[in-house]
Amino acid sequence: MTTGLVLSLDAMGGDHAPRSVVDGAAIFLKARRRKVRLLFHGDEAVLAPLIARHEGLGAASEIRHTGTEVDMSAKPSEAVRRSRGSSMWNAVHAIKDGEAQVAVSAGNTGALMAISKVILRMKPGVHRPAIAASWPAPTGFSTVLDVGANVDCAPAQLVEFAVLGEAFHRAMHGVARPTVGLLNVGQEELKGSQVIRDADALVKAARLDMDYRGFVEGDDISAGTTNVVVTDGFTGNVALKTAEGTARLVGGWMKEAMTSSLLAKAGAALLSLGALKQLRARMDPRNVNGGVFLGLNGVVVKSHGGTDAAGFATSLRIALEMADSKFLSEIETNLSRLAALDASPGDGGADQAQRETA
Repeated sequence: MTTGLVLSLDAMGGDHAPRSVVDGAAIFLKARRRKVRLLFHGDEAVLAPLIARHEGLGAASEIRHTGTEVDMSAKPSEAVRRSRGSSMWNAVHAIKDGEAQVAVSAGNTGALMAISKVILRMKPGVHRPAIAASWPAPTGFSTVLDVGANVDCAPAQLVEFAVLGEAFHRAMHGVARPTVGLLNVGQEELKGSQVIRDADALVKAARLDMDYRGFVEGDDISAGTTNVVVTDGFTGNVALKTAEGTARLVGGWMKEAMTSSLLAKAGAALLSLGALKQLRARMDPRNVNGGVFLGLNGVVVKSHGGTDAAGFATSLRIALEMADSKFLSEIETNLSRLAALDASPGDGGADQAQRETA
């Protein structure tokens, strides 16, 4: 399998793998009109019968056998040392080997980040990858990053995330000039930690070709106040999972209300023909499942570890959209601007921030 569009899958990564991966791949292929090939990495004895259950999936797939997988609790450094030849390692390495355009895994996030860095390396000017998530907004989506790859971030890293996120949003969501905001506990200049305030000052001093709007707050994410929201991985991950939990809670309340009586059931049956189905789809976290590692020499998509088949299918859709986008070229253009800033003499703020990151 060396020609055409190929997605490389860590078939053993995730709480419900490999069944959720295989079933998700089948859902994904049924919704696609264009020809896509899937490269499954994992235990062939387990994968083959699962794939055979889905008509047409075997013809579009290839299994690369490995009996090794990365444990969901493994530390990143341990995963790098012991994961060579695992399903996750091989899925990412397929990009480096030129066999696939995108790798997808629902496995250990820290391990996937570490393995991706080792195999694909970082683009010049980027110190660590960030995970970007597409967040539902009143009109389209917002991009939020980082949502889990980096718990602690120096000011310069947040500037890098702004550069990466702007390029991602333009390539993924088609906005010619995305607006960018820095997540904070208030919009006033004196609010927030020193890191946040220093990042704000650094972005302004950089004078990048970017529509930077300053600080935004938590409720601005879903409001779509800016196209791109930049934060550290700890805050971003907490916000993401809080939003997903809230969506499930409200969805449960809706279901309970619609089935509380015969009259409610009759009304629900009528509404489910249109508006209710649409509302439920927009609230379903599975329909936006999948974060993209930004800053690598290649594209890696991280699916939630606990996702089901429908959620994994969404991750594959995002992977396909990334493969079709001009994301990597957009990233390189923006990073060249940041590199020019770092190389310019007399910019003590940028130099200091870079030293903090190193």
